[in-house]
Amino acid sequence: MAVHAHPDDESSKGAATMAKYVSEGVDVLVATCTGGERGSVLNPKLQGDPYIEENIHEVRAREMDLAREILGVKQAWLGFVDSGLPEGDPLPPLPEGCFGLQDVDEAAGALVKLIREFKPQVITTYDENGGYPHPDHIMTHKISMVAFEAAGDPERYPEAGEPWTPLKLYYNQGFNKARTLALHEALEARCLESPYAEWLKRWDEFARPDRNISTHVPCADFFEIRDKALLAHATQIDPDGGWFRVPMDLQREVWPTEDYELAKSRVDVSLPEDDLFAGVREA
Repeated sequence: MAVHAHPDDESSKGAATMAKYVSEGVDVLVATCTGGERGSVLNPKLQGDPYIEENIHEVRAREMDLAREILGVKQAWLGFVDSGLPEGDPLPPLPEGCFGLQDVDEAAGALVKLIREFKPQVITTYDENGGYPHPDHIMTHKISMVAFEAAGDPERYPEAGEPWTPLKLYYNQGFNKARTLALHEALEARCLESPYAEWLKRWDEFARPDRNISTHVPCADFFEIRDKALLAHATQIDPDGGWFRVPMDLQREVWPTEDYELAKSRVDVSLPEDDLFAGVREA
């Protein structure tokens, strides 16, 4: 089970890993916390379209359907309302009723119910910083941590179904500095423009601590599926943007994995790993 904040997050974080496991017969479910109702239209070609702007929730749901089919995964909505990304100094308050303002324990109940229904052995989510400090990403982390601990406890959320104990919990860490730097240097070595130059200059400004990346899943054969799924979210992705400026052969050669941080495990593990199910298969 991959727990994500918005439709499109599943295609930009861990999508090749999911497609790899689907190809091996693994049952994969994406849990999408919000409908992306307050997301902006980021594709310049679609900006200003009144239908999209007035029906963004419906449009993004259709995009999610297409991405789900491309990846071969199942997908479920948790039903929370997008908080939007507050901007300004000082930051404005979050909108009333949004996901970011929910009581964590109460909101986690919806995820506990889904875990007990789907019965995942492995769950992926975001770290305590949300990957980046969007209120919905941070709340996704919070409810994932509560749900991972509570799903197997019959005394918690008794209305959410029969208990199920997931075995491992991972944080997505695809946007780590080592990967970004490796791709940047490889592009420069080929005399190609790097979309990461400005990111690296400002990396320290983001105040992102180095993470303990424990798990590198080889999935280069599925990078094209990942990109196709990402492009399915047409309102959110500029097909001419930085996401797609790194040649595929370079990506596969320089960094052929998607990367994770093992946060919790109920099975014995030996780090580093190359499989999210390491220890689970043996158990």
